[in-house]
Amino acid sequence: MSDSSETVFTYASPRLRFGPGAADEVWHDLTQLGARRVLVVTDPGVHAAGGPDRVADQLRTHGIEAVVHDTAHVEPTDASLAAAVSRARAAGPFDAVVAIGGGSSIDTAKAVDLMLTNPGDLMDYVNVPIGAGRPPQHPLLPLIAVPTTSGTGAESTTICVLDVLALEVKTGISHERLRPTLAVVDPSLMVTQPRGVTASAGMDILCHALESWTARPYSAVPRKTPDQRVPYCGANPIADLWSERALTLLARAFRVVVRDGQDEAARADMALAATFAGLGFGNAGVHVPHANAYPVAGRVRDFRPRDYPQDEPMVPHGMAVALTAPEAFRWTFDANPERHLAAAGFLDPARRGQWEGEPRDVLPGLLLDLMRDIGLPSGLGAVGYDETDVDALVDGSLKQQRLLATSPKAVTEEDLAGIFRRSLRLWD
Repeated sequence: MSDSSETVFTYASPRLRFGPGAADEVWHDLTQLGARRVLVVTDPGVHAAGGPDRVADQLRTHGIEAVVHDTAHVEPTDASLAAAVSRARAAGPFDAVVAIGGGSSIDTAKAVDLMLTNPGDLMDYVNVPIGAGRPPQHPLLPLIAVPTTSGTGAESTTICVLDVLALEVKTGISHERLRPTLAVVDPSLMVTQPRGVTASAGMDILCHALESWTARPYSAVPRKTPDQRVPYCGANPIADLWSERALTLLARAFRVVVRDGQDEAARADMALAATFAGLGFGNAGVHVPHANAYPVAGRVRDFRPRDYPQDEPMVPHGMAVALTAPEAFRWTFDANPERHLAAAGFLDPARRGQWEGEPRDVLPGLLLDLMRDIGLPSGLGAVGYDETDVDALVDGSLKQQRLLATSPKAVTEEDLAGIFRRSLRLWD
């Protein structure tokens, strides 16, 4: 490490309330925050399952007015977020925001909170080069995030993800003020999560942990001034602890919970893994698989996944991340072989240190076996892409420089094209 290398990393997280029944205590936290009128943000599917009304009813019982909006869109778009913001403005003012649902509901709540408290429009805050990347001028309302899926880790992070429809690209808004004030993780809200959603969301957890574990080390960049430091600072000792523990939990619970969604112990392990992975990648960052996922989701044509709303085509976020992950980690292997093999050991402790074949194939092989077992598509071709799409997918990935900056290796256009091509068909 040279004298000009970074020596400082940062770490932050929301307060956490975890365990079955935790959602029934949200009223206490809002009372402590002085909130008397609260916006509850959810989506229609989660609303129909009853969780948001369960929380809203106990808020009302304790003298807190709860206004429930089921305006979140699965895989939010700039249009769906603008509509949610408009509806919230018309119903305001509010003292706090409660998000109940998967990452889509939590991200929608983040965007609503941002726009209720700050001037301008969403594109002013969207990451460059797609948006202006402007930081919020004012503090946001307190946000309590109550996830009903175990996957995105959005309850822990500073990120709001959205599709910009006109550009056919997924991007995000990232700032410390978007991190929820409190994460309330209640596994009892997750037992209704269908198998397909469980599989896709679980792959998001897995890739969060793997990408933050293999990210460029925080010390491998030039020294920054305090105002230049961003939440994604690279692999660091604290984020590593969370990522390792998330992988260990996934190893024992992921296949179990896909087979039996009613397994309470496995649901609790997956919920904890999602939270731990969020606490890791929310500080270290993610890299190539997530950067690739944005155009894979943003350019979808006809694919409609099992157990998701069928009214429009979509590639769910976790699935989109997973589809290029095996080839991405094969490519990143030589940046730090020891880390990649250590990650494989967390996922398959019975074979740790007894791998067969080429070392760079070990982690990708474990991922492919898992993806087959939980019923994910067999590659980008299975969700509608072919060789003619590679250039557009590469272009969309290159727009995600906030993520690619955390890659353990410098990423070129040719590198991404190779990863996409090799991911068109992952197995027969």
